[in-house]
Amino acid sequence: MMRLFKWKLFFLLTITFISAQTRQSTHQIQSEYYKTIMNPPVDRVTVLTGLDVLLEKKIDLITGKSIALVTNQTGIDRYGIPNYKRLLALDDVHLKVVFSPEHGLFGEADEEITYNKKIADIPRVISLYGSVRKPTSEMLQGVDLIIYDIQDIGARFYTYISTLGLVMEAAGALQLPVLVLDRPNPIRSDIVEGPLLDLNYQSFVGKYPIPIRYGWTIGELAQKIVEEQWIFPSPPLNTVPMEGWNASLWYDETTLPWVKPSPNIPDLGTALIYPGMCLLEGTNVSEGRGTEHPFKWFGAPWIDGKILSKELNKLHLPGVVFVPKSFTPVSIPGVADKPKYENQLCDGIEIRVITRNEYQSLKVGVSILKKLQELYPENIIFKENRLNRLWGSDTLLNELQNKRKQINFYAAGGLTILLLMTLVMK
Repeated sequence: MMRLFKWKLFFLLTITFISAQTRQSTHQIQSEYYKTIMNPPVDRVTVLTGLDVLLEKKIDLITGKSIALVTNQTGIDRYGIPNYKRLLALDDVHLKVVFSPEHGLFGEADEEITYNKKIADIPRVISLYGSVRKPTSEMLQGVDLIIYDIQDIGARFYTYISTLGLVMEAAGALQLPVLVLDRPNPIRSDIVEGPLLDLNYQSFVGKYPIPIRYGWTIGELAQKIVEEQWIFPSPPLNTVPMEGWNASLWYDETTLPWVKPSPNIPDLGTALIYPGMCLLEGTNVSEGRGTEHPFKWFGAPWIDGKILSKELNKLHLPGVVFVPKSFTPVSIPGVADKPKYENQLCDGIEIRVITRNEYQSLKVGVSILKKLQELYPENIIFKENRLNRLWGSDTLLNELQNKRKQINFYAAGGLTILLLMTLVMK
């Protein structure tokens, strides 16, 4: 009987071992990735933003108005011309003041900014990322319409949508109408990830009870803000929808020109990774600021990238592989001011998204935090307030702090299986 049991166990372990050996290695996956990596589609969908529709088909909405414009470098038409230049060129439209969000009117700053000197060929410019984050009644004097036109990236803690809410609150107090010009959610608006914000953790990086990857366009979000009474008082709101857009599109599947929405989101791939990897801002791990690839690279001097990459790849997260990467963060004017581990060699990971339609940004971010906690419990530091504000509650921090190692049979590896097989057959 014991002999039969041993043979059955030997058979089971043999099958398990063979299965483990036939599973694709990380290097095989990476090789296939480079063979099949997709360029932006050749046949793109023609999309008109709310700005294009306004100027080409609904100009009557702003004719005769004195306007306050909330915008930045992303507020361009389909030909790449800034919205304020288009408005200034109109005879019966009066652009009185321009408000800029975080990073400035031209995306030129990675810190608080003010405009004390007049900018040539532009009316008064006021930063809403400094000592003032909400327009005052004096700033809006003589204005009878506020236009909001900024490209968002679909992440709750990206502060442009908080600026939207604060502007709407200021408009509501004066009962000034707000016109939101819709733009795409660049990482698709039919995918939702992450927890709802607990309003006990409301901040400038989390103003509304929505998921982290919230799955709306900016126009749709503005409508929800009013419908759900997430601000008070609400202003009279109108939106100019896009034409040609549908929720399953990625930004590079449209004809619209890409302008990096902030200094550390240089491309669409980074925008996709950002909702999960921004959580590293709540730790002492470098999220890659001060490098060529912020958020795609992360690490610290005390991390072993080879070990970490193996452990992360064992998780078989969909649509992604993890590759060891060393880098040295440096200060970059207007992009990264004194990044974590400035001028120190960091070992860590490069995140390579293989299949973006399968990639789960929040699952990757949380999995990385858990693995860092498991491998480097003596080194990693969680910045409680920052992480809770980004996550939108204290549930993730509590889970990380209470985490216990779980042993996975398959993670034991082929060597352990072979040892067990040897013991059984003795």
